[in-house]
Amino acid sequence: MSVWDSKTTDRLHRNRGTSPSPQTGRERNYSDTETEGEIFNSLVQYFGDNLGQKVKAMPLVEETSLLEDSSVTLPVVVIGNGPSGICLSYMLSGYRPYLSSEAIHPNAILHSKLEEGRHLSIVDQDLEYLSEGLEGRSSNPVAVLFDTLLHPDADFGYDYPSVLHWKLEQHHYIPHLVLGKGPPGGAWHNMEGSMLTISFGNWMELPGLKFKDWVSSKRRNLKGDRVMPEEIARYYKHYVKVMGLQKNFRENTYITSVSRLYRDQGDGDGQDRNISTQHLQIEKSKLIKRNWEIRGYQRVADGSHVPFCLFAENVALATGTLDSPAHLEIEGEDLPFVFHSMPEFGAAIGKGKLRGKADPVLIVGSGLTAADAVLCAYNNNIPVIHVFRRRVTDPSLIFKQLPKKLYPEYHKVYHMMCTQSYSVDSTLLSDYTSFPEHHVLSFKSDMKCILQSISGLKKIFKLSAAVVLIGSHPNLSFLKEQGCYLGHNSSQPITCKTNPVEIDAYTYECVKEANLFALGPLVGDNFVRFLKGGALGVTRCLAMRQKKKHLFVERGGGDGIA
Repeated sequence: MSVWDSKTTDRLHRNRGTSPSPQTGRERNYSDTETEGEIFNSLVQYFGDNLGQKVKAMPLVEETSLLEDSSVTLPVVVIGNGPSGICLSYMLSGYRPYLSSEAIHPNAILHSKLEEGRHLSIVDQDLEYLSEGLEGRSSNPVAVLFDTLLHPDADFGYDYPSVLHWKLEQHHYIPHLVLGKGPPGGAWHNMEGSMLTISFGNWMELPGLKFKDWVSSKRRNLKGDRVMPEEIARYYKHYVKVMGLQKNFRENTYITSVSRLYRDQGDGDGQDRNISTQHLQIEKSKLIKRNWEIRGYQRVADGSHVPFCLFAENVALATGTLDSPAHLEIEGEDLPFVFHSMPEFGAAIGKGKLRGKADPVLIVGSGLTAADAVLCAYNNNIPVIHVFRRRVTDPSLIFKQLPKKLYPEYHKVYHMMCTQSYSVDSTLLSDYTSFPEHHVLSFKSDMKCILQSISGLKKIFKLSAAVVLIGSHPNLSFLKEQGCYLGHNSSQPITCKTNPVEIDAYTYECVKEANLFALGPLVGDNFVRFLKGGALGVTRCLAMRQKKKHLFVERGGGDGIA
């Protein structure tokens, strides 16, 4: 039995408290006093009274309750509650974007296409047709399309208003759960708070709630358009509340496995089983794909772990890529003075562990996080050795893509990288010394490190600490092969830049796994302004499949149970 029926969706929404949406003026399901078990009380209405006896109010469904009935399947489970997961929940909850009546998009060709379907929401239009010919800073065409609708000509420095307005259409609600380790906002709650975001505040916002409107109510003085990460984190948490999405979110959840279930076509007892790929290759013709099984645990108030098991027709991966910092994979990297994240480094500085140290801090990496670490050390009067593999003239360095007027602090770091580099005839400078085209060979227990130049010259330095900031990888350990098989190169780990998950360009469905979707950094969209396109692509795909199911049932092609 599948919870995938628009008629029962209406039933789920009835008899619950509503409040007007500040964006649309229409009624929205929302209650400040929602209990942790309310989503499952709703599911009782959804599935019928016969299931109600099996449901107990709890943070998640334990294996001994609701999911003892293996016929119950959620339409969608979203793994990850950062901006990707939040935006997807917003659209799965029935919010639909339409072309505003007074809007004129600066791209005349795109505007003409939008006028053709003015009576339709963007979700109901041909995304490939709308995306054709558009260019932007994402390799995913739907991401570029949605970004130009929300922020027209933003890359040319314009601050045009969005050409979209949003309506809540409750009959489009698709039941779903969004599972995350912490509060809504994901990794934004763990970022170093002393640094400004790379993007403007309005580029961080999600549909229906302007960031500037929200932040102006929180602080009086708005200095510039860039903001602190903790403000972004609070905005995302508030967004889930004000949009009435809490019923779909579960915090403190840790996923241990996501696996396919298969069922024999002629198996009368309906028993599902998880079988190996090898078994599949042997009996593929005898088996049909059924649902996903999601297992994990939820950490509750007393610190204990409550296991759960969920079944889903579709799974959306929105985990981001900040779970596992990348390592150099060299000798001594696990020594206690070697850090791999800004929070670790910031905490060491905050506790005074590096104050008054004569020996420098080694910072490895040439990206913005490494630059943040340089600024953090520099501002705390801690001398820095900055090591990176690239030339300072490398055109792919991120600093070359940032306007100086908007990002003066990063250009300060880049200026030091260029002008305060080490040479064999000089000694370390008192505040900062860069080592372009160098790499670390090893760390030693006496707090020394060995550096090697591109020419093979080696140098030993005594350190007070080391910070390795060379990127990060997503933690997809809950998938088979750590999720590697989903990438463009199945022999390598999934990474945002070099090996993202391979998806259909317009549905965001994984090419190598049906009914599994990926969005956000997992598919190469590292900026919030672009990851929202993934939510549009996934929602359209699921909505279209839902329509096809209903047409099939209405024409007598089925018994009404998907």
